Amino acid sequence: MVSRKRLGVLAVVAVAALGLSACSAGSDNAETGSAKAPQPGYGPPGTAAPQADTAGEESAATGAGERSVTDQPISTFAVDVDTASYGFAKRQLLDGRRPSPSTIRPEEFVNTFNQGYRQPTGNGFAITADGTRLPQTHRNADDAARLLRVGLQTQAEPAGERRDAALTIVVDVSGSMAEPGKLDLVRHGLHTLADQLRTSDSVALIAYSNEAEVLRPMTGVRDRDALHSAIDRLRVAGSTNLEAGLRLGYDTARKSFRNGATNRVILLSDGLPNVGTTDAAALVREVQEAAAKQITLLGVGVGSDYGDRFMEQLADKGDGYVVYVSEQEEAARVFVQQLPATLAIRALDAKAQVEFDPKTVISYRLIGYDNRALSASAFRNDKVDGGEVGPGHAVTALYALHLRPGAEGHLADVRVRWQDPRTREASEQTQPVTVAALDEQFAEAAVPVRVCYAAAYFAEVLRGSQFAQEVRLRDLLEITSVARRATDDPRLAELSEVISAAVKLYD
Repeated sequence: MVSRKRLGVLAVVAVAALGLSACSAGSDNAETGSAKAPQPGYGPPGTAAPQADTAGEESAATGAGERSVTDQPISTFAVDVDTASYGFAKRQLLDGRRPSPSTIRPEEFVNTFNQGYRQPTGNGFAITADGTRLPQTHRNADDAARLLRVGLQTQAEPAGERRDAALTIVVDVSGSMAEPGKLDLVRHGLHTLADQLRTSDSVALIAYSNEAEVLRPMTGVRDRDALHSAIDRLRVAGSTNLEAGLRLGYDTARKSFRNGATNRVILLSDGLPNVGTTDAAALVREVQEAAAKQITLLGVGVGSDYGDRFMEQLADKGDGYVVYVSEQEEAARVFVQQLPATLAIRALDAKAQVEFDPKTVISYRLIGYDNRALSASAFRNDKVDGGEVGPGHAVTALYALHLRPGAEGHLADVRVRWQDPRTREASEQTQPVTVAALDEQFAEAAVPVRVCYAAAYFAEVLRGSQFAQEVRLRDLLEITSVARRATDDPRLAELSEVISAAVKLYD
């Protein structure tokens, strides 16, 4: 048997993943409706949208790419706490490579960093809404420009409290996993996981290359030696038939389903199938069906070559979560220190909505969440999929917006809607935001707000969006460096290092 340290990268991921339950709907839900759906989210159900009395006041102050509040005052999206986009981009930049723009999602950059939101006293969410003026270094920013930060936070669970788990671990052992250290990292982590799980938990282990094979059927963790032996049998060989691995994984999870426990498929892969179905869309229906039966998916991405889109689509449709991990320290920090190693789900099908006041706001732009957008009517349509959110999770959304001249008072209403994981009863919470909450000068704004700005616009640069020209990487680096000196958060030192690497590649 190979030697085992107490902390293995992927074991940390998997242990912490017992408490991770976050996914979000794709844009294909954006116009989904129902004959029984309530009225769109214009305030209390059934009320009409407010009409601006400032017709004709639209001007050049409207930012490029922003939506007119007079025409479309409501922004709605499914919540999401994925961070894989940032993790993979970091790996590539530090390796001296430019990441593909298609893999960059600004919301995942923002959600990587601790926001310090207050927690609610019970289930559901605490809402934080604040913001700032833009920094002087932001090109073409006028006095009407603002940044709005919307934060949603669930309550953490006490340490050590969680339900039992039935985990079906599906491991890619194809030739693409032969990259030095890749499969060794997986084995090392799984050995540590075997040592840390409770005896009342159960684990199945499946390996796939050309075909899929059950190395260990669903068995109680009390027989740890058998589990360690199965992990030792993981060997690289053959092509990548991810379809076969995932189908066998879900079949195993369904047959071994444990009522009252967390049932989860954990897929460890570089997401690069080359045999069988190579399009994630063909597997989505099966994943969705399993999710409806309370089998969730955790995707753990590894390797310098990584199928980001494939893994993200699977996790989104599988009521799951995807993370990219490249080093031991990162896994420990993100999934042990920042997230609770618990199993409970705080909120099902969670959706957020911001309704801007046309009397004070000219236009707005949601930064990121491009494939999470929903129509306004989907907010209160509980048949439309949202996001599954675990305990201690935070979701952040940033809006760039322009105010009307002399704006003061009410700016917007922030809403979040979710279902109770046990009763499926829907709940909704609303918090108003005032113009004054966004009036602080950038240099005086809270550190997390400034970090959000730097992370979001860093992503805009990497994906080559039209908004990249509004900032310079060196200015974002300075903002991050100043924030780093004001806090002991090690992630900010890392962000500075990553932006520095980008400066060498893009400037």
